[in-house]
Amino acid sequence: MKIVVTGATGFVGGALVRALLAEGQAVLGVKRPLRHRSVQASSPPPTLQHPNLTWASADVTDSASLRGLFAGADWLIHAAGMLGQAGVPESAYYKLHEQGTNNVLTEAQQAGVGRILYVSSPGVLGPVSGPPADETAPLAPSNPYERSKAAAEMVAQVHAKAGLPVIIARPEFIYGPTDLHVLGLFRAVRNGRFFTIDGGQYTCHPTYIDDAVAGVLLALRNGRPGHIYHITGPQPVTFRELGQTIAAALGVPPPKLNLPRWLAWLGAAALEIGLGLLKKQPPLSRTGVAFFSEDRCFSWQKAHNELGYTPQFDLARGVAETVAWYRENGLV
Repeated sequence: MKIVVTGATGFVGGALVRALLAEGQAVLGVKRPLRHRSVQASSPPPTLQHPNLTWASADVTDSASLRGLFAGADWLIHAAGMLGQAGVPESAYYKLHEQGTNNVLTEAQQAGVGRILYVSSPGVLGPVSGPPADETAPLAPSNPYERSKAAAEMVAQVHAKAGLPVIIARPEFIYGPTDLHVLGLFRAVRNGRFFTIDGGQYTCHPTYIDDAVAGVLLALRNGRPGHIYHITGPQPVTFRELGQTIAAALGVPPPKLNLPRWLAWLGAAALEIGLGLLKKQPPLSRTGVAFFSEDRCFSWQKAHNELGYTPQFDLARGVAETVAWYRENGLV
């Protein structure tokens, strides 16, 4: 079995590559050429070497660079993407997610790949209040990242309706060892700078990396083409609980700072403008304020019923594992 993984140097893509290698699979890891990589990449450069792993450089936004790359592949996981960050034009997200996904799926069709998994996000549903949203909820993206991922899902569905065996998995708010994207959150809690918004009453739905990988691979193997599967942690938690859990794992006092949403929004806007002039990423953006002041909770029951997925890591266990890795690597 030969399995291709795009975005193989990223946090999720890299974890998928390691899991597949541990199963004894032959893996082709696709990494973006160095000149195109963002300085805000969430994982270190690839160092993984394995007898069953072959590396290839290609830019998914450049269809010519993909030509012939998937020849002989049995399965493909399209995990290439870019998380939301301040200062990135919306067109860049669409180019990578929508156009890149179309390029990858078009090439996969020409290569006759047997099964394809597209890694999306429940964020395409936008903020969710009330009962957890399932896969039938309408698309309602609320920021450039979410809108571009929703557009990519629509591309995938067009290919699926044309007969391409593509499945969509939506892992949510993934964290864990090797991830540097949420490191700033852990450091803010450690340094007493983490604050809640409106009392930290809003909910998020963290998913530990091992659960995300297990769910994605189950979707690849057992998912129905054209179908969508939410892959999340056991339950949503409030941001107050998230901060307290991180503090407990770090052995520091629980966060006490709290700001009203309007004040956090103004502060984030000022940071974006000021640091943007210096070509630096702000520690908090307006999109980040929105994330911390909106509810997002999702149902993973379809993945449980159809794929056999059950998350194994509750928040306390996942955060403890993450803190342990950060400490081992001198990051916190």
